Amino acid sequence: MAEEENTAATNEAPQQQFALQRIYLKDLSFEAPMGAAGFKKQWKPSVNQELNTKTSKIEDGLFEVTLTLTITVKLEEETAFLVEVQQAGLFAINGIEGQQLSQVLNTVCPNILFPYAREAIDNAVTKGSFPALMLPPVNFDALFAQAVAQAKQKQEEADAPETVN
Repeated sequence: MAEEENTAATNEAPQQQFALQRIYLKDLSFEAPMGAAGFKKQWKPSVNQELNTKTSKIEDGLFEVTLTLTITVKLEEETAFLVEVQQAGLFAINGIEGQQLSQVLNTVCPNILFPYAREAIDNAVTKGSFPALMLPPVNFDALFAQAVAQAKQKQEEADAPETVN
C-alpha cells in the first residue's frame, strides 16, 4: 500500500513554489537641472513616466526582477527634475514554466516591487524640495496582456505571405 502512495506522488506534477527572497534598491538617480530657478516658477508641471522591467535568471529557480521607473517633470519646456529608480527583487520560483513563468515574472514580481519604487521616488523628490509626487498604481496584468497581443500580431504579420501587386 505504501508503494502505491509513493507511485501516485511521483506521477504528480512538481509543486509550484513562489517566494520573495529579498527586495533591494539597485540604483537611484535624481537631477534638478534648473537648480534654484525651478523654485521661482509657477508649479504647473507636465509629468512623463517611463516603466520597464528586466528579468535575469541567477540560477535554477532563482530570478532577479528589476523594475525601472523614470520620471521626468517639466515646467514649460525645461526639465525641473528627473528621477530614476531601479527597484529589484530576488524571487525563488519552482514548478512554474513557460508562459505561466513569464506572466509571474512580468506581473506578480513588478506588482510587489512597485510600491517600494514609488516610495523611493517620492522620498527623492521631497528631499529635492519639490512637491510630493504620488504615482498612480500600474496594472501590470494589462501591460503584459498588451505585450503578448503585440508580439502575437507581429508574429502573424511576419508569417503572412507577401503579396505582390
